[in-house]
Amino acid sequence: MRRTLLRRAGVLALDWLYAGRHQLRAAFDRSTPDGLVAGEGHRAPVVLIPGIFETWRFLRPLAQHIHASGHPVHVVTALEDNRISVPQAAALVQRHLDDHDLTDVVIVAHSKGGLIAKYLMGMPDSGPRIRTTVAVATPFGGSSLARFIPVSSVRALMPSSPGVLRLALNRAVNAQIVSVWGWFDPHVPAGSRLEGARNIELDVGGHFRILARPELLAIVDEVLAPAD
Repeated sequence: MRRTLLRRAGVLALDWLYAGRHQLRAAFDRSTPDGLVAGEGHRAPVVLIPGIFETWRFLRPLAQHIHASGHPVHVVTALEDNRISVPQAAALVQRHLDDHDLTDVVIVAHSKGGLIAKYLMGMPDSGPRIRTTVAVATPFGGSSLARFIPVSSVRALMPSSPGVLRLALNRAVNAQIVSVWGWFDPHVPAGSRLEGARNIELDVGGHFRILARPELLAIVDEVLAPAD
């Protein structure tokens, strides 16, 4: 069925409504991440990596869903709103993995967070610690819209940027990645298909709203299930 411009406009409006609501919630959230690792039980640790301009609190609903199923959920507060470069961010996550001696890790990442996860999986000290990554709405091939944003951290996500090109050439870890995206992503027009990965396109529109959809939560649950 053909996706009409009107439907896309509706998706865009709802997507920004979702993002605005959760950014506002995150801005007033004064909680600490300690509760997300409490009562961790025996299930695999999960590391949550947000997208650009997102703090870990933006992903709190997803974190709470994962934690409710018995997994300790780790966040890297030093990322702040994730405007630093992908290598710098990966170094911070690596330090967290080392400091907490985490192994058999599942990373759940949104947008730019998926690029950080892939970079991290290719690092010799961090890669062996990571079992798999669920990357949601990640611009593995960059975003053609990034060139219109006069912010260096965004422009680094252009398809022609050296960092995106280098990461695309490293296919060694692609088979360990589950890439999930919606039929229409206003921020990543080309989609998030990654060669050699498990690619799942959902009948969901939006870059942000997908984070709360039951279809995505079911995929996350399925990926985590082998650790039971």
